[in-house]
Amino acid sequence: MEHHDHAHPHDHDDHAGGHIHPHTHSHAPTELEPALDLQVDDSELPPSELGRRNFLRKAGLLGAGLAASSVLSTATAGTAAAAGVTPPAGRPPADPPRGGYRWLTGDHHIHTQFSPDAQYRVIDQVRHANAYGLDWMVITDHGTVQHAKIGVEKVNPDIVLARQAVKDTLVYQGLEWNIPAAEHGTVFVHPGRNEVSVLKQFENSYDGTVKSAGANTPQNEALAIAGLHFLADSIDQRRVQDALMLANHPARKGIDSPHEIRGWRDAEPRIAIGMEGAPGHQAAGIPKPFGPGSGRGYYDNSPDPVASFPGYPLESYRTFGGFDWMTSTVGGLWDSLLAEGKPWWITANSDSHQVWADTSQRGPGSDFTTNGYYNDPVHITAPQLGNGDFWPGYYSRTHVGAKGFSYAAVMDGMRAGRVWVDHGGLLDSLDVRLTAGGHQTSLGGVLTARRGTPVTLQIRINPAQHPNWSQFLPALAKVDVIRGAVTGPVSNKDTFTAPETRVVKTYDVSGQSKVIVLNYNLGRLDDGFYVRLRGSDGKRLAVGLNGATVDPAGPKMDTVGDADPWDDLWFYSNPMWILPSR
Repeated sequence: MEHHDHAHPHDHDDHAGGHIHPHTHSHAPTELEPALDLQVDDSELPPSELGRRNFLRKAGLLGAGLAASSVLSTATAGTAAAAGVTPPAGRPPADPPRGGYRWLTGDHHIHTQFSPDAQYRVIDQVRHANAYGLDWMVITDHGTVQHAKIGVEKVNPDIVLARQAVKDTLVYQGLEWNIPAAEHGTVFVHPGRNEVSVLKQFENSYDGTVKSAGANTPQNEALAIAGLHFLADSIDQRRVQDALMLANHPARKGIDSPHEIRGWRDAEPRIAIGMEGAPGHQAAGIPKPFGPGSGRGYYDNSPDPVASFPGYPLESYRTFGGFDWMTSTVGGLWDSLLAEGKPWWITANSDSHQVWADTSQRGPGSDFTTNGYYNDPVHITAPQLGNGDFWPGYYSRTHVGAKGFSYAAVMDGMRAGRVWVDHGGLLDSLDVRLTAGGHQTSLGGVLTARRGTPVTLQIRINPAQHPNWSQFLPALAKVDVIRGAVTGPVSNKDTFTAPETRVVKTYDVSGQSKVIVLNYNLGRLDDGFYVRLRGSDGKRLAVGLNGATVDPAGPKMDTVGDADPWDDLWFYSNPMWILPSR
């Protein structure tokens, strides 16, 4: 299959208006400032720096977690120059970086014939991902008894061969972790000689299914935390170069409670970095007889009186514009974490198991229980319209700002929050800068400035210039700026509201097909706050769950059994924070 000429960010030479500048940032320090460097003890700081550190600590924006998750280093280093990592052989020359980063598109949630509910070979998924424009991807077969015993080893040679066959898509090995006492999560590691042994030990020791630890108990919640510590220790002991975990479809069953999410993040912030803002299975809402007729993302559940968190409302079990309730609700759970100052990032993925309208099925004579995989798929005539998934890269995309084309650079970019996501190829590129006092930061960053300093938001969007994989040219209609106050740590770990977050500006950009440049004046800095972006094709809008004063035209709740994913496209960005320096 021929590689698709997918979009990458363009050089700054092409932008209009000249008010977004090339970002060499000679002013940006390469080392942490004393107040931010936790290697410097409080007693060694001068009074002014100690006061600043105490402020950041009180706001929840300083600590081992943040330092380890690279957010503060992002803030202080600004948009550092690209690292110049040598691409693997076969990779085309690097595109000119934007702001020092190459924006690499990927998917961290993909299944193969080594999952009990999937069917494709690894190379099938990799070739399709490559064809649909993905630069990186993660194979995440389900944690099961068979996978833990034999599957995690048997799939590895296929992954290694795929890396050799398709050199311009990075292929990580991971697994879909049954988080003890909770939902699923992606766990993946940097390739290396111990990638299999670390994943196998992790799965056998900490998977909720393998350990029969799915029940909602404090002991099982503690086992989940222990699993994250194991991954961190594996890095510290240099068994693997890196490892990450993200929560998958977090609101689907209501069993990821707010305190569990905070617990994962706080226990190992360099490992547990975020959640799917939009779940996979986006074809599942296509109405019958043309599709499965289920909920978009298979979000068609009801609360479980035993397992579900009792505080979640009924609407949390549905998607809104294809996005999870935790992300799509302005002033909701995601914002409650951001208001605390917790870096917690969102992604969008395919969760590809069996592809809508595909003409193949599992190979005959399969014995998954014995072999740990299904036989290779075979051709059939009838399109499988009951399948609810798309190929990786076909519909959902996660764009990561990386310092080069390498496994380490993608993981570093994800950990730093340099991420935006979209559906249906809505945008070709997104560049966002928060500027104050001559300094600026980009997605995932933290900026500090004196009180009273003017703060501006600069947005540059390249709308889609080519038809998407449904063969039409998507059109961006509006862009929302969402702002929330930094209110510091919450006393109740099950908090899932952020009352001081709302949409503060909506731009009507309908009809604009060329580069869109927006500049928004955020006023003079008083107390700390964060901003994030959201936008859509404007086809399905509704007042948000927290009312019109908070979100006058947000995503509409998707209807179970009647949700064409191509007729309701959105993008979301991760946030940026700005804090007063004194």
